[in-house]
Amino acid sequence: MYQTDPPRPPQETMPTMYDLPSELVGESGLPDEFHRIQADLLSETCQPLAYPSEEILLASDLNLYYDPRHPLWYKRPDWYMVLGLPSASQQQDLRLSYVIWQEGIDPFLVVELLSPGTEQEDLGKTLREVNRPPTKWEVYEQILRVPYYVIYDRYKNHLRAFKLSGTRYEAISLSENRFFLAELELGLGLWQGTYQQTIGLWLRWYNSAGWVPTQREQAEQERQRADRLAEYLRSQGIDPDNLS
Repeated sequence: MYQTDPPRPPQETMPTMYDLPSELVGESGLPDEFHRIQADLLSETCQPLAYPSEEILLASDLNLYYDPRHPLWYKRPDWYMVLGLPSASQQQDLRLSYVIWQEGIDPFLVVELLSPGTEQEDLGKTLREVNRPPTKWEVYEQILRVPYYVIYDRYKNHLRAFKLSGTRYEAISLSENRFFLAELELGLGLWQGTYQQTIGLWLRWYNSAGWVPTQREQAEQERQRADRLAEYLRSQGIDPDNLS
């Protein structure tokens, strides 16, 4: 492709998600059960008041291509959020990857679910090797400047959160393993409970009213309200089953 003056924008000249691989041979492949269930809970309870759902991308293990100078370099966050981004309304438009130079919006928050094999890199304790891509920490902090970076170690029940301050991440002080994001009117914290028939300590969103309910919990709350109403009507001599 010939150079033009002025140069053509990256959206026209750089590879798109259709050109870039979603997986590479030799990678570990699909996430394990914990990663899948935890990502589902994060997505299901993430309901920011300031953004309609159709303007939020919630992604899990979706390749994130971040450097137009090295278009094949990518990271694959366990879970991340992009705000102000129109979501796909048609199945054929669903993203194969997230390509920064095409989308034009950096992630707002990244979550990494710590495992023994990734701990050092996730925590920014590894140095970049010569002629190799930057580490996760470098990409999130220095290149993409993701405002919030969250790390959850389920093996030690340890939650850590960082907020970009200037050019560096600073640790957020947690109270009862929770922290609030004023921009979203939501908080993230560790919740003990059962999700998808699995008991554990899960990373979950909450708001001013408490933990954001899942669809199943919402349905159960509606059923309980209906039962209470029916009980009250019967106490007043009214048969709720015969109401028109």
